[in-house]
Amino acid sequence: MPELLLELFSEEIPARMQKKAADDLKKMITDGLVAAGLHYEAAIAHATPRRLVLHVVGVPAKGADVAEERKGPRVGAPEQAIQGFLKGAGIASLDQATVVSDKKGDYYVAKTLKPGRKAIDVLAELVPTTIRTFPWPKSQRWGTGSLRWVRPLHSIVCTFGSDLEEPEIVPFEVDGIRSGNITRGHRFMAPAPFSVKRFDDYVQKLQNAYVVLDAERRRHTIREDAKSLAFAQGLEVIEDEGLLDEVAGLVEWPVTLMGSFEEEFLEVPAEVIRATIRANQKCFVMRSHHVDQKLAAKFLLVSNIEAKDGGAKIVAGNGRVIRARLSDARHFFHTDLADLPDYKEAGKPLDQRLAKLRALNVVFHEKLGTQGARVDRLIRLARELAPLVGADPAKAARAAELAKADLMTEVVGEFPEVQGLMGKTYALAQGEDASVAVAIEDHYKPQGPSDRVPTDPTAIAVALADKLDVLTGFWAIDEKPTGSKDPYALRRAALGVIRILIENGVRLPLLPAFAKALAALPKAADTTATDLLAFFADRLKVQLRDQGARHDLVDAVFALGTAEAPQDDLALVVKRVEALGAFLGSDDGKSLLAGYKRAANILDKEEKKDGRAYTGAIDASLLAEPAEKALAQAVAVAETAAGKAVVAEDFAAAMSALAALRGPVDAFFDGILVNAEDAAVRENRLKLLSAIRAACATVADFGRIG
Repeated sequence: MPELLLELFSEEIPARMQKKAADDLKKMITDGLVAAGLHYEAAIAHATPRRLVLHVVGVPAKGADVAEERKGPRVGAPEQAIQGFLKGAGIASLDQATVVSDKKGDYYVAKTLKPGRKAIDVLAELVPTTIRTFPWPKSQRWGTGSLRWVRPLHSIVCTFGSDLEEPEIVPFEVDGIRSGNITRGHRFMAPAPFSVKRFDDYVQKLQNAYVVLDAERRRHTIREDAKSLAFAQGLEVIEDEGLLDEVAGLVEWPVTLMGSFEEEFLEVPAEVIRATIRANQKCFVMRSHHVDQKLAAKFLLVSNIEAKDGGAKIVAGNGRVIRARLSDARHFFHTDLADLPDYKEAGKPLDQRLAKLRALNVVFHEKLGTQGARVDRLIRLARELAPLVGADPAKAARAAELAKADLMTEVVGEFPEVQGLMGKTYALAQGEDASVAVAIEDHYKPQGPSDRVPTDPTAIAVALADKLDVLTGFWAIDEKPTGSKDPYALRRAALGVIRILIENGVRLPLLPAFAKALAALPKAADTTATDLLAFFADRLKVQLRDQGARHDLVDAVFALGTAEAPQDDLALVVKRVEALGAFLGSDDGKSLLAGYKRAANILDKEEKKDGRAYTGAIDASLLAEPAEKALAQAVAVAETAAGKAVVAEDFAAAMSALAALRGPVDAFFDGILVNAEDAAVRENRLKLLSAIRAACATVADFGRIG
């Protein structure tokens, strides 16, 4: 089967845009082929710093013919209508049409066979259209000014054909650039043009011209070469997938080199050194293999060229820049450890930075006040939450007081990604309690699904205070997430609270916690707390679903909440959901759920028909059949046992109590007619079904389970 080879060769494509651009190219071309009736077998797209490439295999040389029917006018219609039909259908006379009958009479139908288009003709239109409408996030006009592209587009390779013949060049022109079969290799090591045929030939010739087309292969080469160089020095590379992706997008021929800097720079915190080297030179750092995992005074860079001197000049140049940046970082670090002359009366260096933060009235949000006002809220909330999570209120308050002080430090001003970490470093330097220092760093955590959660009680109190203040604050001013937009990262904050509570087994009812946070804010709408709890329920569903749990079980547990007894203890909710999931995975659980649904469906139908609810005590004197007597007794026992187990928070025992209903429920439906002729018996049996529903409701709303 024929294959398509498409290469769009240009100046540097930013690394951050490459993957999406490759995906967009693949989607636009393959969607266009399918729309034209040209179904393919497989497609793969690649990106390097200078080229976007698409390979599509199994494309038929010609699309299938398409049979079309066109309904025409009635037999005997005016001549004008007949001529319009003939012209529209593309036929010469009515002899080429068929007469079809329906209830209203006879009418004409034209049946034609539309020949499929040649793939090369489709591509000659599709590819230039794709190029002209390509969705770059940022682009400019180049060349004649008619084409918008991320960087100047230099050449287009577009060939089509099978491996049994010489492929054809798909003929078209875009902005004065004609398609062809000529490309170039590495910018410096193999700049001469060369011709290509099909994909295998193309990949091999690129390799010979010092271009590795596959981004994953470039990543693998960089990773393995870096590991080898580090291992030879008794070191290990500090993994950084984001940097690896970026560097792989900056080079076509990766060559990994090692450099070093002076040991004296290691007095700067390791994370700051790493951030400096990463941000300015896109280099990796290494650490010792030993237990201390001390940062090494070395770096790894990835060059795009095999230099004649083995890379010595490249390493030296990068080393000069890194030393200058590290010198700046060391200066910032020492400056932060010193007093601020204008704020010395505030106390220690970190307290002085806090005083500066307050004095400058740095705004947190125009409707929520300054950072200083927010710190006051955090102090109060952390102090109130501390006893609930096993923390010392004084330590929690102190940590909350200093949590945002490092925002005024020189290092954080230069490297915002180390906020919190630098607060911890400076707190330890000025003699703060260790748990206070840990809380300053960890109160931002977790910042994503793979980030760790704080475990120290003081850190838990401050982290919860920070996130609850943000959530209640933005809820109070009606700045909630909408659709895919979440500018204040409120979904992440809610998931952070959920993970902190669940992974630490913290029992913290949320509604009272919301009330404590809201108390320090301007008056919020009455629905703020309940709306926010619903938001947490949705986030919990996402969290549990990612862990393999069913979201309908979360609904079934949350549905039990009332104004007097809300389901706002997330650790308890998760415990219920886990027990419910295990129960419904058993034969007893599946059978009981089926019986419950049957009972609920009958009840819903009869209650709607009769205009009343069948609740209340069951009349034992009206229980005549053994199956209904057994069910009544089993329901009473199960409801009592399940209720006691729920109070004791032994949800496994509660499910076990309900499991005993399986047999009696099955026997009841097998042998008993609910809608008996005797009205009193019918009512009593409907109450028995209602009792089944009530017993199940001790652990969850089974009606919400799919």
